[in-house]
Amino acid sequence: MPDQSRYYVLGAFFLGVTLTVAYNNRASQQVSGDVESNRLLKQHQKLISRLAKINDLDTLKKSLVEIESSLEKGAGTIKEGIEGCIGDTPLIKIKSLSDYTGCEILAKAEFLNGAGNSPKDRVALSIIEMAEEKGLLIPDSGDTIYEGTVGSTGISLAAICRARGYKAHICMPNDMAIEKSDLLLKLGAEVERVRPAPIVDQNQFVNLARTRAAEHTANSNKPGRGLFADQFETEANWRAHFTGTGPEIYEQTGGSLDAFVSGAGTGGTISGVTLYLKSKLPDLKVVLADPPGSGLFNRIKYGVMFDPKEREGTRRRHQVDTIIEGIGINRVTHNFDVGRELIDDAIRVDDSQAIAMARWLVEHDGIFVGSSSAVNCVAATKLAKMLGPGHRIVTILCDSGARHLSKFWKTETVGGAEDDVSLESILGT
Repeated sequence: MPDQSRYYVLGAFFLGVTLTVAYNNRASQQVSGDVESNRLLKQHQKLISRLAKINDLDTLKKSLVEIESSLEKGAGTIKEGIEGCIGDTPLIKIKSLSDYTGCEILAKAEFLNGAGNSPKDRVALSIIEMAEEKGLLIPDSGDTIYEGTVGSTGISLAAICRARGYKAHICMPNDMAIEKSDLLLKLGAEVERVRPAPIVDQNQFVNLARTRAAEHTANSNKPGRGLFADQFETEANWRAHFTGTGPEIYEQTGGSLDAFVSGAGTGGTISGVTLYLKSKLPDLKVVLADPPGSGLFNRIKYGVMFDPKEREGTRRRHQVDTIIEGIGINRVTHNFDVGRELIDDAIRVDDSQAIAMARWLVEHDGIFVGSSSAVNCVAATKLAKMLGPGHRIVTILCDSGARHLSKFWKTETVGGAEDDVSLESILGT
């Protein structure tokens, strides 16, 4: 067979293979919403278009080599370190809640991020990369990142710091679930557990972390420098979700969704995701899920940071007692304020509702999550009942229930009678 004919036969064969891969990638994308599959599909489509226009034999040979290389790369993916396991988390349908409401309730499984197993992986990596770009961090120099956190951000920072050659020093309230500080210690972080205090107190855990970072930098006998991560105010927080979580949700839903529901601690997730999604879907309804003791509910509903037990700007007491960790706050952070005007409504969720929902999700869906995820699911289900059947709602599953065994999950057992808990009783309907 002449060379030219042989290469055109090979070309036809590779074209068929490429079309098959492209078709499978499209099917995979529709089933799982895989962003990587979508990227490869577009790549293959370009190569197919180019191949169809080739008449020159040498150019055809070169193109076939490129297609072969592309197929080899698409056959498997290797992540670059633990940081490569951050992002592209799946969007899953919560079947029991969807069946009950007649809406499609979807959850972004952020507990499957691969470093610290929460959405804070995105933020921690963004903070570190931004600092590296500015020359504020040098690997293996003793540089240490300091942060005040109730747990998840600290865990993400501790894991990624180890991967990048830095140390982590975490300040946290001493009433948080003990397994969080235990995990931080196992990750090699230095941990200070301090008494809960309002933000006006200089020994409050966030203020203390800022102080510790400054003390490190000023100490000539201590190697490296101290960097305060400042998760509540840094631009790196909401931008991580604007460039990552938001676009992923849009791609995974095919741009078809009616509402987004999320709690807020730093406010980075709800602001970043909302800013991206509303730029694509202006009519999207965004709803804050807020626990007891947080002033954000009233900020969204009535425009003031007010709770019956406090007045805006004068609060001196500790946060109202709740077992819900990770969301709820009594001040407006920069990260929350960035997207605040785009949040349409707020739903209050109490402790008993969150506990019951967490149990429901295990018993009916096999999903084991922590307190903030349970709050999100209660709010998403309430919103679905308000909107009526036929709507698509997306929320966030933040972290695993394994981090909440000693507090949120302490008294709960699973596996009793199926009618021990009902969604009607959970929602108060």
